[in-house]
Amino acid sequence: MNEKIIKRLGNLLSVKSIVTLVLTGVFAYMAIVGKISQDFMTIYAVIIAFYFGTQSQKTQDAIDGTGKEV
Repeated sequence: MNEKIIKRLGNLLSVKSIVTLVLTGVFAYMAIVGKISQDFMTIYAVIIAFYFGTQSQKTQDAIDGTGKEV
């Protein structure tokens, strides 16, 4: 159990995860201030779709037994 938590926290330190978390923070700030530009929305949507798409693919590969363990 403890080992699983440490592994998941380690995965959060990947560059992809850090960029996604920072952009989500910026998005939240811009939403609160009310100054979200269309360009930022496009970039944010692409990055979030990529992040969750790759996470979903990793999970599916693990279920199928064709990829690395998640």
